[in-house]
Order: sequence, then structure tokens, then C-alpha cells
Amino acid sequence: MNTFTAPDIAWGPLVPVLVVLLAAVVGVLVEAFVPDRLRRPVQLGLSVAALAGALVAVAALWSDVRRTGGTDVLTGSLVVDGPTLVLQATLALLALLSVLLFADRLTGGEDAFAPSGAAVPGSDYEEVARRKGLRQTEVFPLLLFATGGMMIFPATADLLTLFVALEVLSLPLYLLAGLARRRRLLSQEASMKYFLLGAFASAIMLFGIALLYGYSGSVRFTDIAAATSVPGGLDDLLLIGAVLLLAGLLFKVGAVPFHMWTPDVYQGAPTPVTAFMAACTKVAAFGALLRVVYVMLPGLSWDLEVVLWVVALLTMVVGTVAALVQTDVKRLLAYSSIAHAGFVLTGVVALEASGITAVLFYLLAYGATTVGAFGLVTLVRERGTGDADGEPAVLGEATRLSQWAGLGRTHPLLAVTFTLFLLSFAGIPLTAGFTGKFAVFTAAVEGGAWPLALVGVLSSVAAAFFYVRIIVLMFFTDPAGARDGVPRDGAGAGGQDRAGEGAGEDGARVPVTVGGGATAAGADDAPGAAAASASASPATSTGTATEPARGGTTVVGGEGLTVVAVAVCALLTVLLGVVPQPVLDAIADVAVLLP
Repeated sequence: MNTFTAPDIAWGPLVPVLVVLLAAVVGVLVEAFVPDRLRRPVQLGLSVAALAGALVAVAALWSDVRRTGGTDVLTGSLVVDGPTLVLQATLALLALLSVLLFADRLTGGEDAFAPSGAAVPGSDYEEVARRKGLRQTEVFPLLLFATGGMMIFPATADLLTLFVALEVLSLPLYLLAGLARRRRLLSQEASMKYFLLGAFASAIMLFGIALLYGYSGSVRFTDIAAATSVPGGLDDLLLIGAVLLLAGLLFKVGAVPFHMWTPDVYQGAPTPVTAFMAACTKVAAFGALLRVVYVMLPGLSWDLEVVLWVVALLTMVVGTVAALVQTDVKRLLAYSSIAHAGFVLTGVVALEASGITAVLFYLLAYGATTVGAFGLVTLVRERGTGDADGEPAVLGEATRLSQWAGLGRTHPLLAVTFTLFLLSFAGIPLTAGFTGKFAVFTAAVEGGAWPLALVGVLSSVAAAFFYVRIIVLMFFTDPAGARDGVPRDGAGAGGQDRAGEGAGEDGARVPVTVGGGATAAGADDAPGAAAASASASPATSTGTATEPARGGTTVVGGEGLTVVAVAVCALLTVLLGVVPQPVLDAIADVAVLLP
């Protein structure tokens, strides 16, 4: 009779993940037992403490991993090595900054999330929930669960754990994408698209896992790698399984041709969720892709190289070209993120040790810039001018590019900060983006993939056009309505919007920053039923009795949490561009993937 042998688990290396996941479980209990008025501060404090604790735990493990190279835990299901620690630290930092975006109340004491996610847009139930001041504090444990899954994802050493981690990080994101307070139908559409396409991608990935298991008889990366080194009669099975597995991972990074969900979901999701998703999901997915390509499938490098080259080329070109014609800032940043996925893939395709260091640095630089850019998008709002009392009211986010005209004159600090992030995206020297691109392109040249590096440079040059276009719009274009004395349709007023995408805002008047910073105070509440119904039908710029007409763009400060997050991101963008060498050296010291 066989006796059960208890596995020997090294709990120490698991602390960063355990802290985050245990805090997520506690967050669920907070929702059940803590009074309503205390939930938000408790959830915020718990989330910040957990993510800060994860950073401290990574720092405590750093020296040991640097000395030993890392260790496997859970009988080899997870590997905690240098790249794992770098990715986990990056994820914890970016998630911590995202928590600040989640928690900030920008307009009238309201955050970015619907008072009741289950309510039908425009229903009486939604209006009652709004009037009662309900808050979606469940978003904090959802963020922690997603972060925990992301921290596991690049550390996996077998395919089953990889799939479980994928679902743990994905399911909370499907929910978060549909919880926008404004533009409810667009948000729910984004959530449904993300869920359906994500389910298909997961199924494709699971099918690939089954084929790889059928080929090798194991789900362990090392066993599959050993099987690929021995010629057999099932090579077609191996190649198809590997391609299907990569398809699931490439979907998560938003690479072409698996990118179609990205602009719609980025636009429809609450902007703090978009920031979190755009930054952290790419970090986790590229970390897993590195381990799969470098550890599990090195024997297929000749076969998979063609696939990865084509995907990288298409991703850079399609992302750049599509971004050139965008008129919505969130969709523009979405296509920009697709192009950046192609840039990171050039480092992956390099198949060099320097490629690992370059990819890890690029993910940190890109993540910080992305969170900062989307954080600023949440602060730029439409301003109403035609409510019953004639007082200005803050409406939704001013996401149309024409609404950003003249922002550099009315709010220069915000415009300068956004310009910094745009220059980093473009890869201008002395920004983090330049250092990251230089690192991945150099690694690609060293690995013989110089055509990819050349296309990457040309794509970066072309991408500079739409980044510079926004800068010119902010600093060298008159503010909306300044040329003709009235808000221009499609500019200051936001124009004719799609159903579910327009001024589906409640009519609440709140303190609003006008012009150079004067504040006009309004009432705290106003009829909101028309707001939800507006989200289900096209809205015009003329307004109604219950919906203030939109008359320009303003910047809100909120409670200052978003400002803090943006400031940290701006600081990282500058430091990683001006003095990147210490970070590059620290990453290079541990950038060795354990088998």
C-alpha cells in the first residue's frame, strides 16, 4: 500500500504572492462584516499594506536569489528566480499605483465605479443606488486577486499552474471592465467582449496544453523541453500545441492578430481599470511568455522563430498605423500599447540573455508610463454650462482629442506631465521609453533579429507623429470655443457620440476648476435618471433640462490620490531615462531563468 508523502514546500519564496492573495480574501470578508461607512478606508488601507508588504517581501528575497539563483516551490510547480522577483516587484508597484487611481474620488465624492454593477443602466434601481451613495468597494479585493494571479503567472513551471494563474488574473478583470460609473452600456459591452474573447483564448490555450501533454506525457516545462530535444514521430503535435499555447499568451499581451479586443476594452472600461490592465497584464503575460520560449520550447526555436517574427512585425506596424487615425485618447493609447507589445516581442525573439534583461526593464518603464498617462486621462473632464442654475458642472472624461486643445495654456502642469509620458512612449532620449527601446533593439541585433529592430525604429519614428500631434494640440491650439466664443461641436462639447459612449453623465454639479484654477461650487446632488438613460441613446452637445450642456474642458484634482500616483510615475519615467544603469545592472545580475 502506497503511503502519502507530504510535499516539502519552501514557504519563504511564496510570501509576496501569499500576502496579496490573503489580503484579497480578507477584503472579501471586509465586504461582509465591516459597516458601509468604514469599508472604503479599510479596503484602501488593506490593499496598500498588502502591496507594500509584497514589495518588502521581494526585497527580502532578493539577496538570497541573487546568491543561489532561485528555488523551485510546490514540488516544482512554481519557480522563484531572479526574473520572477523582478516581475513580481514590478507588478506590486504598478498595482499599488493603480489602487490610488481606484480609490480617488474626483467628482462630487464619486469614484470611477458604478454604485451597483448589477443594475440595468437607466433603471430605477440604479438611480436609487446612486442617490444612496453606494460604493463599489469590492473593486479592491478584485484588484488584489488579479494581482495575485499575475504574480503567479510568470513564476509557473508547469502548464496546469499556468492555466490556473491565467484564470485567476482574468476573471476579476472581466468584472472590473464592466463597472464604469458613466457610459454604462459601453462599459458592459467592453466587459462582455473581453470575457467572450478571453474565454476563446483560454480554450485555445487549453487545447494547446492538451496537445503538449499528449506529446511529452508531462505538463512540466523541463520534461517538455527534454522531450523536444529527442526526435520523434509526433513533431506536428508538438508544433501545433506550442502555437496554440503561444496564441493564448499573445492574446493577453494584445499582439496582432489577437489584438482586436484591446481598443474596445480599453475605451469602455473604467479608466483606472484600463491603467491597471494595460500595465500589469502585459507585465505578467510577457513574463510567462519569456519562460515558455526560453525554458520550455528552446528546442523549437527554429520552428517558432518564424511565427514570433511575423507576429512582432505585424504588431508594431498595425499598432502604429491604427493609432495614426484615432480621435479618442483612450483608443489611441490602446493602439499605442499594441505597438509597444511588438517592441517587447523583439526582445523576446532575440533569444539572448540580454533579451531577458531588456524585456524586464522595458516592462517596468512602459508600465510606469502607462499608469501615469491613464491617470491623467481621468483628471481631464468635460465641463457643463447649461444646467438649471447656470453653474458649471463636471461631467465625464474628455476623451476626444479635440477636447484637449489648449490644455497646455489652461492647465500647463498637467499638459507638461502628459507630454513627458508621450515622449516616453515615443522613445525620446532622457525618458524611460528611450532606454527600454534601446535595450530591446540592441538585444534583437545581438540575436540576429536586426530586421525586427529596423522595423521597430521605423515604427517608433512613425508613432512620434501622433504623439507630437497631441502635444501640438495642447500647446499650440486655441482652447475649445476660444476662436468663436462658443463651444465647438465635437471639440469643447464633445460632439455627437455613439450610443453608450456620449454624455451619459449624471447631472450632479460639483466643485469644478475653471480656467486657471478658480473653483465654482455647485450642489451635491441632482436628478440622475436622465444620465443613465442618456448612456443608452446618443447624446448631443446641446444638453437638456436635467443634463448640463457641455461647454469646454476642465481638470479636477479629486482627493489627490491620482495626483500622487501620476507624480510617482513621472518620477520613474525621468529616473529610468536619465539614470537607468543601476536598475539595468540590478536586473542583469538576476536575469537568469531557472529550468
